Amino acid sequence: MGKITPARPVKLITGFIFKDKKAFVKARGILIKHFGNIDFESRMMPFTLTDYYREEFGSGLKRVFISFRKLIQPQQIAAVKILTNKIEKRLTCANKRTVNLDPGYLDTAKLVLASTKDYVHRIYLGKGIYAEITLFYQAKTFSPWQWTYPDYRTGDYIGIFNHIREIYTGQVKK
Repeated sequence: MGKITPARPVKLITGFIFKDKKAFVKARGILIKHFGNIDFESRMMPFTLTDYYREEFGSGLKRVFISFRKLIQPQQIAAVKILTNKIEKRLTCANKRTVNLDPGYLDTAKLVLASTKDYVHRIYLGKGIYAEITLFYQAKTFSPWQWTYPDYRTGDYIGIFNHIREIYTGQVKK
């Protein structure tokens, strides 16, 4: 029988999709109030690999990822997703979101995203929230699964998550 041990803390990350930078700045500020200082922020990248958000947001979308200095427990990701949904709703204008927030976490082995949508590769966490392992770490880099979103497969995104993983490994070694 295996010994039950507590989970190691993980690195909270959030992806933002937005058209208007003001919405990003507002959402980012709210998240900082809840989770503390940011230790990484990606450059603003065009979000072009899917039309999924076009009807709601229009074209010319951008993507930014951030990670937070303070580590969380993995089971907290469900509450984080509930909070990010509330933030999206709070920043809604004319019944349309101005920002999409994709919270998740990474550890040394994987990147996990939280979702409100069920699917064959997602595990129910409770309170309407599911989790999926979006990337796995092998041979010194993150790699995609067959279900990984197209943008998360790109070299830019994988480079970002490899960098955040380096920050994380430095934190857990201390």
